[in-house]
Amino acid sequence: MTSKEIRNQFLDFFKEKGHRIVDSAPVVPFDDPTLLFTNAGMNQFKDVFLGQGSRDYNRATDTQKCIRVSGKHNDLEEVGRDTYHHTFFEMLGNWSLGNPQKPEGGYYKEEAITWAWELLTNVWKLPKERLWATVYRTDHESMDIWKNKTDINPNHVLKFDEKDNFWEMGDTGPCGPCSEIHVNIGDDFENPKWVNAGVEECIEIWNLVFVQYNRDENGKLHDLPAKHVDTGMGFERIVAVLQEKKANYDTDIFIPIIEKISKISGVAYKEKDDVVSMRVIADHIRTLTFAIADGATPGNEGRGYVLRRILRRASRFGRKLNLNEPFLYKLVDVLTETMGDVFPEIITNKKNVIKIIKAEEESFNRTLDRGIELFNSIALQTIFNSLNNPKYNINRVEIILLNKTNNSCGFVNKLEISLEGKGKKIYNINTWTKSTTEEYFELKPIINGETVFKLFDTFGFPIDLTNIMAEEKGLTIDEVSFNRLMDKQKERARNTTKNKTSTLNKLNIMSDNSNIENSEFIGYDRRRLSTKARIVSMAEGYLVLDKTPFYPESGGQVGDTGKIIKKNGEEILIINTVKTNNIIAHEYKGVVNKDFLAEVSIIVDKEKRRNIMSNHSATHLMHAALRKVLGKHVKQSGSLVDEEKLRFDFTHLEKITANEIKEIEKIVNNKIREGLNRQSGLRDIPFEDAKEMGALMFFGDKYGDKVNVVKFDKFSTEFCGGTHVKNTSEIGIFKIVSESSIASGIRRIEAVTGRGVYELISSQENKLSELTQKLSESNDEKRKLEKEISEFELKSKLGGIDEVVKTPIEIGGINLFKGKVEATSMDELKQMGDELRNKIKSGVGVLISAIGEKVGIVCVVSDDLIKEKKIQAGNIVGSVAKIVGGGGGGRPHLATAGGKDVSKIDEALENVDEIIKEL
Repeated sequence: MTSKEIRNQFLDFFKEKGHRIVDSAPVVPFDDPTLLFTNAGMNQFKDVFLGQGSRDYNRATDTQKCIRVSGKHNDLEEVGRDTYHHTFFEMLGNWSLGNPQKPEGGYYKEEAITWAWELLTNVWKLPKERLWATVYRTDHESMDIWKNKTDINPNHVLKFDEKDNFWEMGDTGPCGPCSEIHVNIGDDFENPKWVNAGVEECIEIWNLVFVQYNRDENGKLHDLPAKHVDTGMGFERIVAVLQEKKANYDTDIFIPIIEKISKISGVAYKEKDDVVSMRVIADHIRTLTFAIADGATPGNEGRGYVLRRILRRASRFGRKLNLNEPFLYKLVDVLTETMGDVFPEIITNKKNVIKIIKAEEESFNRTLDRGIELFNSIALQTIFNSLNNPKYNINRVEIILLNKTNNSCGFVNKLEISLEGKGKKIYNINTWTKSTTEEYFELKPIINGETVFKLFDTFGFPIDLTNIMAEEKGLTIDEVSFNRLMDKQKERARNTTKNKTSTLNKLNIMSDNSNIENSEFIGYDRRRLSTKARIVSMAEGYLVLDKTPFYPESGGQVGDTGKIIKKNGEEILIINTVKTNNIIAHEYKGVVNKDFLAEVSIIVDKEKRRNIMSNHSATHLMHAALRKVLGKHVKQSGSLVDEEKLRFDFTHLEKITANEIKEIEKIVNNKIREGLNRQSGLRDIPFEDAKEMGALMFFGDKYGDKVNVVKFDKFSTEFCGGTHVKNTSEIGIFKIVSESSIASGIRRIEAVTGRGVYELISSQENKLSELTQKLSESNDEKRKLEKEISEFELKSKLGGIDEVVKTPIEIGGINLFKGKVEATSMDELKQMGDELRNKIKSGVGVLISAIGEKVGIVCVVSDDLIKEKKIQAGNIVGSVAKIVGGGGGGRPHLATAGGKDVSKIDEALENVDEIIKEL
């Protein structure tokens, strides 16, 4: 059977058992801060398992896109080296989402086990003597079912402990005992010692998880409201078994990709090292394609950093196949041809995926070349330090610096050794070999762990690559120190995740202990923004009402604020509104006592709500206009809607031109003037009906079986649960105030509407009026005013400096503030550098601008870094200028530079991080 036939047979089997076939969730779980990537089929049902959500069905089946490259489930280092681990894979699954004690179609262990056995042995005819089952050591019920309800050999049912048979999604979340099914394809298939032994001949193919607990951030287990079944079968593994292949990579899932790699490299899929390289690349291109298609982009933190590391790892393995130029992007077409029918999103977003991967490859190739040169320098320095030991009786050892620049930066290329009685020898590090090392050393010189970690963290060198390069020169690496630094980095990442989830857990506990029904949201009706309600629960700065018009923060829209008034007139302020477990919690400021647990008056800040609605509806109109002007590849990747402005992040590789911005503004304002009505009756409609309407999904929202749709005539149709104007004329007017790049392939627009535009114009008019009045004064005063006008125009045009200040990048304890701006002259750019330096307390700032057909660069450094770290702006700006074909310098606290190549501005800006790291 083909892989497509196998996938369909699985889904059809469970459809006949009363399961609904559901779509795969995106591989990027934007709505779950505890996960970087979707790593299991159950992720999309997590809210059901936690009792926070529901579905209109109790049995489901699907094939889920999964990525496992970080955290508890991390298969990265095994990929390509064994036959069955992957970073991206499909998980075939079936679920029971209801309580088996209730007649709602739910089921539990017996059905899960017997149906699995039926599919494997009756439908797919796998030889029973090669199948093994494992259960959790205390799960006697599953043991009895296997032995009494199936015809498996009783001796083939084994018990294991938590490591193998207690499944957890992550450090926190739903979990429970599991029963795994293994197949032994080797000759010794009757021997139990191979089960869970980590050998390629005996692998797990299906995991039946019985979800009954939730683990909190303190590691404690809590019973879930109901028991569930969550099964996951590795699609690539079962295809390999059914197609009688010893490796997943030799199935029809991977072979088309591998054949393409072989064709463009001219290397046969034959020798061991080449096979490993091709398998790694084939795996990694799947991860990159699906993650980017679902909205993730390579970057410097979080999931973006993980993707960048994966791309760099694949690129490095490509070099082993003599693929020294960008090549990964050429493999995307193969994936869309072989998997696009099952996952159409990779076809829809193919052009954007290709652009992003190609741009990242080009950037990394330059970085990798510099990293290899740096490694050679490190290797030679290590050899130099070791040779300076008196026991080697070497007269003189000298390092020769080549490519030395004015600021003393450069790489070490050669080593001159003077041997007593033998004259001198000069060695080039590129030709220094293991045998040369052995000529001088009794023990291998060691590269310290800090240096190995730098190569790993800054240049994306996997430790195995550094180890190989070191071994080639007869060196070793300090893996112990490296692992210690890696552990510290992982701990920092875990702490970040815990911080993100601590507030959510606090609210979860509050709602779990409140014993109340789900909060009723009545805030879509403007007439009910002031109403009566009862406070039914309070905890740690939050309170819950039986019904509320306060919109909770969701989908990029901020939570409502307002006040609550007691009958005697006493009031407290509501400063934010959030939602957890379907309960709306109001964050308050003031004193609340038990007397408040009675009927109260609640009042939403109507003016603020009105402005938020205008900005939210304008966001939808702008989204439609962006797709019309820039293309259908535009896809939202983030948003913020508050009472002052709207911010919209979206996929697009190029800077939006002034003409395009004007066209977008024109389209949106035309739709505002046309007075488009928002269609009513589109709340709680079936998800499939909404999709048929052509509704676009919005970033960060989670969609159940019933959804809300916001539709303005035929111009804009979005999935959205936020609050909106009834007619676009209520927005008044729309104006874009800034456009910038926030990551590779991601642009950001900030805009204002209605009152915000009025305040913008008023502010500009006041400034201009003041300046006009002052222009009538003396010539000296006029010159002063001209400077103020210039400064005002600079601030009006390039208010993005504040955004640069808000988003520093921390590198080795140093805050880096960088950004691309628009300046008309070097003087103007220098002023912006002064402004940036004044706004940062401590750190390094780098601004780059295209000035005519040339490049302008300014770098600023705070006084404390000049004094304590000896960091000077001239050194930094000189290194950045090289990338754009120029040079420059200046004072320690501020330096400028110029360059010729405008096309390399983005590359130069991206490489600032690495330049700072090197310093």
